Amino acid sequence: MAKPDISRVTLVGAGVAGLTIATELVSRGIIPQIIDRAPEPGPQSCSWWAGGMLAPYCESESAEEPVVRLGSKAADWWQKHTQLVHRKGTLVLAMPRDRAELRRFAQLTSAFQPVNEAQINALEPDLENRFTQGLYYADEAHLAPRHAIQTLRQQLAEKGVHFTVDDADIKALATEGTVIDCRGTKARPDVQGLRGVKGEMLILKCPELQFQRPIRLLHPRIPLYIVPRGDGVFMLGATQIESAASSHPTVRSVMALLNAAYAISPCFAEADILEIGVDSRPAFSNNLPQIHRCGNVIRANGLYRHGFLLAPALAEMVANYLIHNEEPEWLTVNPES
Repeated sequence: MAKPDISRVTLVGAGVAGLTIATELVSRGIIPQIIDRAPEPGPQSCSWWAGGMLAPYCESESAEEPVVRLGSKAADWWQKHTQLVHRKGTLVLAMPRDRAELRRFAQLTSAFQPVNEAQINALEPDLENRFTQGLYYADEAHLAPRHAIQTLRQQLAEKGVHFTVDDADIKALATEGTVIDCRGTKARPDVQGLRGVKGEMLILKCPELQFQRPIRLLHPRIPLYIVPRGDGVFMLGATQIESAASSHPTVRSVMALLNAAYAISPCFAEADILEIGVDSRPAFSNNLPQIHRCGNVIRANGLYRHGFLLAPALAEMVANYLIHNEEPEWLTVNPES
């Protein structure tokens, strides 16, 4: 198949995939246009509800090898382009009855330090002697996703990228140049094997707590992560339900998340619930991204629960393919239609 035409590049979708790809292209001298259904980032985007954990080593508990290998570069990419990365590591904990989960997690992951009660308290004094054993992943990081995507969008606009609000006709656009489809689950009718994985999450405000880093609480049924957003605001997540439905969270899930938060600190009982969010993560059968090419259309999709962790790698692969014809690790080429 011929090398992609880079004289006119249109990105469809302004979530984390589209914005990181656009950032890579602009850094290499290509100014694309971006088309999205919404005028600004918001709750309609899966990226809006992300945790923002740049945690490749913790994710290796259930993820494939490329998540660690490629995700380990994500913090540097985000710091280079947004200056918003907090390099405070990740703290993984379990209640005494779930110590087996902590041992299992340690066996499946790497790059951690076992920590005792005194070390846990030194890392997070507000835990107040509630945990006696844990795992500390010092090389991991996190960011605030909403701030990050807004920053990328602003920078792209300042560099000449034009944003259009429209329900794009991809086939028509492909007659004029290369189209990069980054629509997430909205692309399911056009991408074979793409499924939705429902995730539910909460935003709480609890000024009494000042955690410095993401905390993961292990549990056999519903593990929890808490990500600090600053000023006593925390993101709690997230369930994983094999369903493309993304309109409403369930009572069961919200109760489970709140109960787990209370187990970490009773202070969460008095927290304000600022938001309850739900969306559908795009995923393929192996939970790794794929880059599909069909003629002038390149579809970059399937970031699953690793959106901010793997988007930089996905963006670099797409940019290298467009500019240098370098075949991506995740490429699938279909016959031209």
